Amino acid sequence: MTRRREFNPASYYHVIMRGNNRQPIFGSKEDMFELKRAFLHVHQDYPFTVLAWCFMTNHYHILIKPVNDPLHKIMSLVNRRYSQSYSKRHGHIGRIYQKRYFAKEVESRMGLLTVSSYIHRNPIETKQPMVERLEQYPYSSFPLYWDDVLPAPSFLDRELLRGLLPEPFDQTNAAYAMYCLTYRQFAEEDGLVADE
Repeated sequence: MTRRREFNPASYYHVIMRGNNRQPIFGSKEDMFELKRAFLHVHQDYPFTVLAWCFMTNHYHILIKPVNDPLHKIMSLVNRRYSQSYSKRHGHIGRIYQKRYFAKEVESRMGLLTVSSYIHRNPIETKQPMVERLEQYPYSSFPLYWDDVLPAPSFLDRELLRGLLPEPFDQTNAAYAMYCLTYRQFAEEDGLVADE
C-alpha cells in the first residue's frame, strides 16, 4: 500500500498528470474543455487557488494551492471526473492515466515565478512548438496574464505572481508575461529536472 504524501496547506504545488503510456488523452478542443470543466466543478465544493496551468495533449501542469482540503482529494476528484468523461466520450475501457499525479511543493517566491513560467512555456518548449506565439495557446492561463482584461476562471489568482517580479520588471500582469517570454525555466518533473 502506498503512503499518502505529506501535505502543507500553506504551499502551492506543481502538479503533473500524464496520459497512460503518454497517450494523447487531451487531444481535442472538447477534451481540453472537459478538463477545465472538471477543475471548475471540483472548485465549487473543494476550493483551491491556481497561479498557472497548461493543458498539453498527453499531460497537464497546474500550480495549485488547496484552501481547506488536502491536495490528494482535489486531484482525485478532478482526475476521476475527467477520466469518466473521457471514457464515455471516446468509448475507452481501462485506465487513462500513467500513474498517480506527480506533485512537488514550491517553497519560495522565486520558485513560484520559476515554476509558473516553466508551466506557461510548455507549448513553445516542445520539440515541435505548438504555437508561434505563447499568447496564442488557448489551453493555458498565459493568455489571461498577457491580456488581463480577459475573463478568468474563479480559481485563478492573477495578482500574486506580478507582485513577486524582480527589478527591473513592473509589477503588472503584462510584465509577468514578458518575464515568462524572457527567461527559459527548468522544473522538476517526476523526480527529474525536465527540459521538454
